[in-house]
Amino acid sequence: MGCLIFYTWCTHLIVLVSKVVDAQTFSIILASAGVLAAATYYILQIRHQTRMRQTDLFVRLAPWLNISSTEMQQTLVRIMNLEFKDYDDFVKKYGPPMAEKPEQMAIVTFGNYFEAIGSLMRRKLLDPNLVWDYWGETFITLYEKLKPVFRHYFKEEGLEESAGTYLYNELKKRQGLARAR
Repeated sequence: MGCLIFYTWCTHLIVLVSKVVDAQTFSIILASAGVLAAATYYILQIRHQTRMRQTDLFVRLAPWLNISSTEMQQTLVRIMNLEFKDYDDFVKKYGPPMAEKPEQMAIVTFGNYFEAIGSLMRRKLLDPNLVWDYWGETFITLYEKLKPVFRHYFKEEGLEESAGTYLYNELKKRQGLARAR
């Protein structure tokens, strides 16, 4: 129905225009519209290519996005096995957050990896639904487990919101939507 109305509207417009202007003027108008459409398409393609190059450059520059699946699995398992109640309990059991110990290195790897993912999402270079499908519940569970450590670190460093926090908030929204279905 919509196509028929559009076709009828276009037909009437062409008939109206052809009655008002001669064929040569009409062909100039039509050619100009074609050039405008091509220019618009070209501009959109340039924007898309620029975004693709930015994403590629970011991924190449962020070493955290190039870790092996084995290293990521070890990081996730190490974090899952951490047991602490709050920040003070964490420091008592494992030492300060920036110590060069396996637990802290796992937290740094996790944090930096998801900071990079959050940065890509914040710049709209990565689809939040894709991240949700792949990391959703896992990321939320681990982030919530590490939240006391992150909060203390952010407060100590004077940071208000990191890209990882942005990622967490976006994935929490999707978690709510997924549970509502």
